[in-house]
Amino acid sequence: MTISFDDFLKVDVRVGQITRAEPFPEARKPAIKLWVDFGAEIGEKKSSAQITKHYTPDELPGRRVLAVVNFPPRQIGPVMSEVLVLGVPDDEGEVVLIVPDKDVPLGGRLY
Repeated sequence: MTISFDDFLKVDVRVGQITRAEPFPEARKPAIKLWVDFGAEIGEKKSSAQITKHYTPDELPGRRVLAVVNFPPRQIGPVMSEVLVLGVPDDEGEVVLIVPDKDVPLGGRLY
């Protein structure tokens, strides 16, 4: 399926910093609850991420990630997920987070 550049621009992908991470045992699939700060314009948002194969809650705070910030909130068990943290699969299909390779400002938009 081909999309237009205007379609791509509708997806708002921003840089955020994980401020807090907790186990999410209530999730159907193993997941971690995340709180991600996107800076003054967007603020802090919650997410649920199935990233338990490569990450633990203790190592995530302070890490910068990319996330879609303009999807509607989605109920994941008892958590309302407000953003979609982005990742790609490794050789076994497990999620590896997409992260900027330089120190960039919070809230910076992907282009």
